[in-house]
Amino acid sequence: MGAKLSGPGGQGGKTIQQNADINVTPFVDIMLVLLIIFMVAAPLATVSIRLDLPPAVPPTTPTEMKEPVYITIQESGQIYIAQDEIQLANLPQAVCAALGGGACREERVFVRAQPEVKYEQFMEVMNSMQANGFFKVGLLNEDIE
Repeated sequence: MGAKLSGPGGQGGKTIQQNADINVTPFVDIMLVLLIIFMVAAPLATVSIRLDLPPAVPPTTPTEMKEPVYITIQESGQIYIAQDEIQLANLPQAVCAALGGGACREERVFVRAQPEVKYEQFMEVMNSMQANGFFKVGLLNEDIE
Protein backbone atom coordinates (compact mmCIF):
# COMPACT_ATOMS: atom_id res chain seq x y z
CA MET A 1 0.00 0.00 0.00
CA GLY A 2 1.11 3.50 -0.66
CA ALA A 3 0.04 6.98 0.28
CA LYS A 4 -0.96 9.91 -1.87
CA LEU A 5 0.50 13.12 -0.56
CA SER A 6 -1.33 15.57 -2.76
CA GLY A 7 -4.23 15.67 -5.17
CA PRO A 8 -4.06 15.62 -8.94
CA GLY A 9 -1.62 18.11 -10.34
CA GLY A 10 -0.23 18.94 -6.94
CA GLN A 11 -3.32 20.87 -5.98
CA GLY A 12 -5.89 20.19 -3.46
CA GLY A 13 -4.96 20.22 0.10
CA LYS A 14 -2.61 18.57 2.40
CA THR A 15 -4.83 15.50 2.78
CA ILE A 16 -3.20 12.10 2.85
CA GLN A 17 -5.15 9.26 1.25
CA GLN A 18 -4.44 5.59 1.03
CA ASN A 19 -3.59 4.22 -2.40
CA ALA A 20 -5.09 0.76 -2.99
CA ASP A 21 -3.51 0.21 -6.44
CA ILE A 22 -1.33 -2.85 -6.88
CA ASN A 23 2.33 -2.14 -7.41
CA VAL A 24 3.16 -4.53 -10.28
CA THR A 25 6.79 -3.50 -10.73
CA PRO A 26 8.21 -6.06 -8.23
CA PHE A 27 5.91 -8.73 -9.71
CA VAL A 28 7.17 -8.02 -13.25
CA ASP A 29 10.77 -8.06 -12.01
CA ILE A 30 10.32 -11.46 -10.40
CA MET A 31 8.60 -12.87 -13.50
CA LEU A 32 11.40 -11.66 -15.77
CA VAL A 33 14.03 -13.23 -13.51
CA LEU A 34 12.12 -16.53 -13.49
CA LEU A 35 11.75 -16.40 -17.28
CA ILE A 36 15.50 -15.97 -17.69
CA ILE A 37 16.20 -18.82 -15.27
CA PHE A 38 13.89 -21.18 -17.16
CA MET A 39 15.30 -20.13 -20.54
CA VAL A 40 18.79 -20.97 -19.33
CA ALA A 41 17.83 -24.20 -17.56
CA ALA A 42 15.55 -25.70 -20.28
CA PRO A 43 18.32 -26.63 -22.76
CA LEU A 44 20.23 -28.36 -19.95
CA ALA A 45 17.25 -30.60 -19.19
CA THR A 46 17.23 -32.30 -22.61
CA VAL A 47 19.02 -35.63 -22.67
CA SER A 48 20.47 -37.05 -25.83
CA ILE A 49 21.80 -40.55 -26.24
CA ARG A 50 24.03 -41.57 -29.11
CA LEU A 51 22.56 -44.64 -30.71
CA ASP A 52 24.26 -46.55 -33.50
CA LEU A 53 21.80 -48.72 -35.40
CA PRO A 54 22.78 -51.25 -38.01
CA PRO A 55 21.78 -50.35 -41.56
CA ALA A 56 18.44 -51.67 -42.79
CA VAL A 57 18.85 -54.65 -45.07
CA PRO A 58 15.89 -56.07 -46.99
CA PRO A 59 15.36 -59.83 -46.64
CA THR A 60 17.06 -61.93 -49.31
CA THR A 61 14.15 -64.32 -49.71
CA PRO A 62 10.66 -62.86 -49.86
CA THR A 63 8.33 -64.40 -47.34
CA GLU A 64 4.99 -65.76 -48.41
CA MET A 65 1.98 -63.97 -47.09
CA LYS A 66 -0.63 -66.49 -46.02
CA GLU A 67 -4.29 -65.72 -46.40
CA PRO A 68 -5.81 -65.09 -42.99
CA VAL A 69 -8.41 -67.46 -41.62
CA TYR A 70 -11.76 -65.92 -40.72
CA ILE A 71 -14.10 -67.56 -38.24
CA THR A 72 -17.62 -66.25 -38.78
CA ILE A 73 -20.35 -66.61 -36.17
CA GLN A 74 -23.89 -66.36 -37.49
CA GLU A 75 -26.90 -65.12 -35.55
CA SER A 76 -28.25 -68.67 -35.34
CA GLY A 77 -25.05 -69.82 -33.60
CA GLN A 78 -23.57 -71.54 -36.65
CA ILE A 79 -19.81 -71.24 -37.02
CA TYR A 80 -18.15 -71.00 -40.43
CA ILE A 81 -14.57 -71.08 -41.64
CA ALA A 82 -14.61 -69.80 -45.22
CA GLN A 83 -17.77 -71.46 -46.62
CA ASP A 84 -17.61 -74.61 -44.45
CA GLU A 85 -19.90 -74.95 -41.45
CA ILE A 86 -18.18 -76.50 -38.45
CA GLN A 87 -19.10 -77.51 -34.93
CA LEU A 88 -17.64 -75.83 -31.87
CA ALA A 89 -15.98 -79.09 -30.75
CA ASN A 90 -14.14 -79.36 -34.11
CA LEU A 91 -13.08 -75.71 -34.22
CA PRO A 92 -9.33 -76.13 -33.43
CA GLN A 93 -8.87 -78.92 -35.95
CA ALA A 94 -10.74 -76.99 -38.63
CA VAL A 95 -8.65 -73.87 -38.01
CA CYS A 96 -5.41 -75.89 -38.26
CA ALA A 97 -6.65 -77.49 -41.47
CA ALA A 98 -7.53 -74.08 -42.93
CA LEU A 99 -4.07 -72.76 -41.98
CA GLY A 100 -2.38 -75.71 -43.63
CA GLY A 101 -1.16 -77.52 -40.52
CA GLY A 102 2.34 -77.05 -39.14
CA ALA A 103 2.65 -74.39 -36.47
CA CYS A 104 -0.95 -73.33 -36.89
CA ARG A 105 -1.24 -72.03 -33.32
CA GLU A 106 1.35 -69.35 -34.10
CA GLU A 107 -0.69 -67.88 -36.97
CA ARG A 108 -3.21 -65.07 -36.58
CA VAL A 109 -6.89 -65.98 -36.77
CA PHE A 110 -9.71 -63.46 -37.17
CA VAL A 111 -13.12 -63.80 -35.56
CA ARG A 112 -16.13 -61.87 -36.81
CA ALA A 113 -19.70 -62.12 -35.66
CA GLN A 114 -22.97 -60.74 -36.86
CA PRO A 115 -24.33 -57.90 -34.72
CA GLU A 116 -27.19 -60.04 -33.40
CA VAL A 117 -24.92 -62.81 -32.05
CA LYS A 118 -25.29 -63.31 -28.33
CA TYR A 119 -22.29 -62.61 -26.16
CA GLU A 120 -22.36 -66.17 -24.81
CA GLN A 121 -22.00 -67.66 -28.30
CA PHE A 122 -19.11 -65.36 -29.09
CA MET A 123 -17.30 -66.16 -25.83
CA GLU A 124 -17.70 -69.91 -26.39
CA VAL A 125 -15.72 -69.54 -29.62
CA MET A 126 -13.10 -67.33 -27.96
CA ASN A 127 -12.72 -69.69 -24.98
CA SER A 128 -12.41 -72.69 -27.29
CA MET A 129 -9.65 -70.94 -29.24
CA GLN A 130 -7.78 -69.95 -26.08
CA ALA A 131 -8.13 -73.39 -24.48
CA ASN A 132 -6.56 -74.96 -27.58
CA GLY A 133 -3.55 -72.65 -27.70
CA PHE A 134 -4.68 -70.02 -30.23
CA PHE A 135 -3.59 -66.77 -28.59
CA LYS A 136 -3.20 -64.61 -31.72
CA VAL A 137 -6.87 -63.92 -32.30
CA GLY A 138 -8.04 -60.72 -33.94
CA LEU A 139 -11.56 -59.36 -33.72
CA LEU A 140 -13.24 -57.80 -36.73
CA ASN A 141 -15.91 -55.16 -36.64
CA GLU A 142 -17.92 -54.20 -39.67
CA ASP A 143 -19.70 -50.89 -39.96
CA ILE A 144 -23.48 -51.14 -39.93
CA GLU A 145 -25.18 -48.61 -42.17
